[in-house]
Amino acid sequence: MKIHEYQAKTLFREYGIPTLRGEVISDASQAVAAAKKIGDRGPWVVKAQIHAGGRGKGGGIKLCRTLDEVKINATTILSKSLVTLQTGSYGKKVHFLLVEESCEIETELYLAAVLDRASASIVVMTSREGGVEIEEVAQKHPEKILKVHVDPSLKSFPYHGRSLSYGLSLDVKLHRPFSELVSSIVRLFVEKDCSLVEINPLVITKSGGLIALDAKVNFDDNGLFRQKGIMKFADPLEEDPIDLEAAKWNLNYIHLDGNIGCMVNGAGLAMATMDAIKLYGGEPANFLDVGGGASTDMVREAFKILVSDSKVKGILVNIFGGILKCDVLAKGIVEAVGQVGLKIPLVVRLEGTHVEEGRRILQDSGMNIHATSEMGEAAQMAVTSVKGKF
Repeated sequence: MKIHEYQAKTLFREYGIPTLRGEVISDASQAVAAAKKIGDRGPWVVKAQIHAGGRGKGGGIKLCRTLDEVKINATTILSKSLVTLQTGSYGKKVHFLLVEESCEIETELYLAAVLDRASASIVVMTSREGGVEIEEVAQKHPEKILKVHVDPSLKSFPYHGRSLSYGLSLDVKLHRPFSELVSSIVRLFVEKDCSLVEINPLVITKSGGLIALDAKVNFDDNGLFRQKGIMKFADPLEEDPIDLEAAKWNLNYIHLDGNIGCMVNGAGLAMATMDAIKLYGGEPANFLDVGGGASTDMVREAFKILVSDSKVKGILVNIFGGILKCDVLAKGIVEAVGQVGLKIPLVVRLEGTHVEEGRRILQDSGMNIHATSEMGEAAQMAVTSVKGKF
């Protein structure tokens, strides 16, 4: 789960991580009042709030020296979709802005905590290359990224921060506040079930202080049942409606850019199905794992999700019946088609428990289904069908 910058900074302040004063607005008419509330004299910074990075390069972060500039930039950012390297060509509509005070920057640093599954630990990373995408730094100058591993059961000790501050060659006056900052982000990471806590940039001001100029916090979805307070930060406006519908039915769904919709049971089989589609020259439109224990209702709703995607020109259902029996799957498909109709090719590959009953249900439905028992053949049939050569 992702949250906005202004929400992440609310958490930062809870954990004693220094941030600048700011006001959140949803309408450009509120921009000037928000700026005045922060201070009568600028400059101020107007920042688009979307769940994507690269906002500055996309024109979503503007330094404003006058109140007129605050209003103009707020109006411009809220009036159109913001396109960044992480949003794709369609961009994202901006619904909220953060109007924030500015500060005089001496140095920009990078600081983050992420999970390292290989060592079952938290990795705290830092670099003097703040304000730059860390992926770019890792590719061009990996030696400039400093790391320490922290045992999540022990949280953080002062030596972790001291080790990093010495590596950054910070002024001795900053060693203690930097170490405290490292301890704070690790504590936030552990206590809130985070998957990422990132400050980019973390700035050293000309007065010698440390300020989190930006804030990015992601949470592990599997830990959200423990984090009831975090759920208030969820923003449905940032989510694809299809993703929300899939989550409501506990379906594992990821939208992709292809045109062949896939419905499969089991993550491994789903990955293999997408590979097979690619092998025969097609492009999968999604990853959709209905799971081993899916009910007829879940299958019906999963099929509706596939049909509702305008980019889907054909559907491949690949089920190996085990816990999810083939007849349950067949009933779900028939119910879904009865409710929403089907105007695109459908290829079904069924094997496993109650397979004969499942095939009989599909056959008796009168639906135009291309059936096979071979996975490779099913993928080839799906690719051929969307190309109009079936």
